[in-house]
Amino acid sequence: MVTNTSGKKKTAIARATVRDGVGRVRVNAQPVELVEPEMARLKMLEPFRIAGEDVRSEMDVEVQVSGGGVSGQADAVRTALARGIVQHRNDAELRDAFMGFDRSLLVNDVRQTEPKKWGGPGARARYQKSYR
Repeated sequence: MVTNTSGKKKTAIARATVRDGVGRVRVNAQPVELVEPEMARLKMLEPFRIAGEDVRSEMDVEVQVSGGGVSGQADAVRTALARGIVQHRNDAELRDAFMGFDRSLLVNDVRQTEPKKWGGPGARARYQKSYR
């Protein structure tokens, strides 16, 4: 059985394909073990730590991720992986475990950075006013 899922975070979009296999996880056609920085790799593999390593050994996952930065891509991959595992296994208990750990594992995060406006250094901050 083949399952296609996706995950988003800011402008990063990840598409995951989960199929029966031996535990290979590839992100953009390279093994997940080669992903740098290490914090991003740990974040990507979080769903497998919650589900258990025995779950990983039953499936192969192929993930394509584009857009955004390192952290956004890691979060998008994490969401796509978790959704793929739940759909592939069709396991309500696993879904509850993911939701209990962190809702963003299964639900996209819609927050975006607010655009900068004129009259200040940021989106909301204004330049200081001088009286002298």
